[in-house]
Amino acid sequence: MVTISPEKMTTAEKLSVMETLWNDLCQHSSLESPDWHESVLSSREQQRIAGNQQAMNWTTVKEQIRQKIK
Repeated sequence: MVTISPEKMTTAEKLSVMETLWNDLCQHSSLESPDWHESVLSSREQQRIAGNQQAMNWTTVKEQIRQKIK
């Protein structure tokens, strides 16, 4: 196994590792969302319905984040 210190990793590398770990957790673990997630999501949905916030495609959002960290 190769070990790389986080201090030597770029932000893009760190995010890639986190995404890989998250995908693995989603496939092999039973994750429960905290109760407060429901209220936050409901509030955001109400903002979207009212026209104060637009829904965005997750693939597009991830690409925008990647562009910001380069």
